[in-house]
Amino acid sequence: MKLRYSRTSPYARKVRVVSYELGLDRRVELISTDTWNLPDELLSENPLGKVPSLRTEEGVVLYDSPVICEYLASLKQPNGLFPQTGPKRWQALRLQALGDGMMDASVERFAEKNFRPVEQQSQDWLKRMQASVTRSLDHLETISGNDLEEVTVGSIAVACALGYLDLRFAEDHWRSGSPQLTRWFEGFSQRPSFTGTAADIQP
Repeated sequence: MKLRYSRTSPYARKVRVVSYELGLDRRVELISTDTWNLPDELLSENPLGKVPSLRTEEGVVLYDSPVICEYLASLKQPNGLFPQTGPKRWQALRLQALGDGMMDASVERFAEKNFRPVEQQSQDWLKRMQASVTRSLDHLETISGNDLEEVTVGSIAVACALGYLDLRFAEDHWRSGSPQLTRWFEGFSQRPSFTGTAADIQP
């Protein structure tokens, strides 16, 4: 399998963490891809011009991260990352949606601040994106002692969203109002799948 990715993409990191947790990381060849310059190789696989994009061993191209993660989980059954039925399944998928939404808001905010000319930036939009993340952090603080305890695609998505906040918005000090969430994240951050996928560069 070949995974087009960026080290700073939280979505790609989610896929990589899932592959580690499933023991599939050695089957995945990583292809570093610059999404800002939109190489033809990426566009030929994913018309959206986004990473992650996965070419399976059968030659099928999959995107985006929820689809790729579910595909990887299908290769290693049984597993606990995607509970098959019942409340735990919907809990995991809901958490994934929340984590992905935090990534969406944070990536939008980063792009607005760093890639749009200052005179064209919308402060209202920046505040809206930041408020979305703040509300999500407040919610996660209330559930971190329960819903996040099991390692699922949902808790992985949340961890990757928090890791992206550390990478791009350390000045926000998200931990200051989230002591329980901080304790959970500190524990999750010790997992080899998470330490092995940390972004150490900022293009």
